[in-house]
Amino acid sequence: MSSPNDTVVMEFILRGLTDDPVLEKILFGVFLVIYLITLAGNLGMILLIRTNPHLQTPMYFLLSHLSFVDIFCSSKITLNMQSNFLSGQKIISYAGCFTQCLLFIALVITELYILASMASDRYVAICSPLHYSTRMSKNICISLVTVPYMCGFLNGLSQALLTFHLSFCGSLEINHLYCADPPLIMLACSDIYVKKTGLFVVASLTLLNFLFIILLSYLFIIAAILRTYSAEGRHQAFSNCGSHLASVTLFYGTLFCMYVRPPPEKSLEESKIIAVFYTFLSPMLNPLIYCLRNKHVLHAMQQMIKGTFFFIELQFRYLFICNH
Repeated sequence: MSSPNDTVVMEFILRGLTDDPVLEKILFGVFLVIYLITLAGNLGMILLIRTNPHLQTPMYFLLSHLSFVDIFCSSKITLNMQSNFLSGQKIISYAGCFTQCLLFIALVITELYILASMASDRYVAICSPLHYSTRMSKNICISLVTVPYMCGFLNGLSQALLTFHLSFCGSLEINHLYCADPPLIMLACSDIYVKKTGLFVVASLTLLNFLFIILLSYLFIIAAILRTYSAEGRHQAFSNCGSHLASVTLFYGTLFCMYVRPPPEKSLEESKIIAVFYTFLSPMLNPLIYCLRNKHVLHAMQQMIKGTFFFIELQFRYLFICNH
């Protein structure tokens, strides 16, 4: 029930990383570079996978959707933060905060689904290669990306509704980079038990379930590699698995710190640094970790670059002939 002192909240204030104007300009440049690299890497990866016939496999299909989620997630946070750096205003509307909270949770959960699907795809490819084409058919691959988007959106919507059903009064300063659940909960002046319980249950079950799927898949993969691969093949396979697991560890570790253990006031500054890793660095590194060390992707990139230069050369020749 609302109290007489409750007011209608129209906007929040995002404190961000710093209040120092000089440092804000430096951070603007740093995050602009990170965002451009993220955009170029993930858009390039999507274009490469969509256009190269040798990359039309389930693994690369899932990678293209991982890149799409990374672009969307990074853009939603970065563009708002960069706008605040330029304008000096750190205000975000109530509707904007709700949308940001919904989309961020939805995209994080979607990425967790896709990471688990990628681990399952590698498991089938290595442990059951003869059944790969049937177990990873086109319809199954479409389901592996459709279900994550739907579940991600429904989870994000439910959590955002629980958060914004709370009453906010007093200070409306969110001590974070974006409208995140943990610092938002701290601003509420109504009972937060249901919200905290819902957040903990959804975050814990989601993270633990998909982490279990990934680890179990890799246990079977490692066992199959040791049993059937040559020494050279083992080295290459373990190298690929190590890169994937390193990225999963970074992504899962930071999310555990942020959502399974909601930070108290004294550690909110620490939580903002943690958020930088999974909001900005993880999307930037994913193309490198998952794709650029893959010889098939490198070969496809070389072909695309050669084709681009050949096309440019033809255009110059055409213009030269037309002018003479």
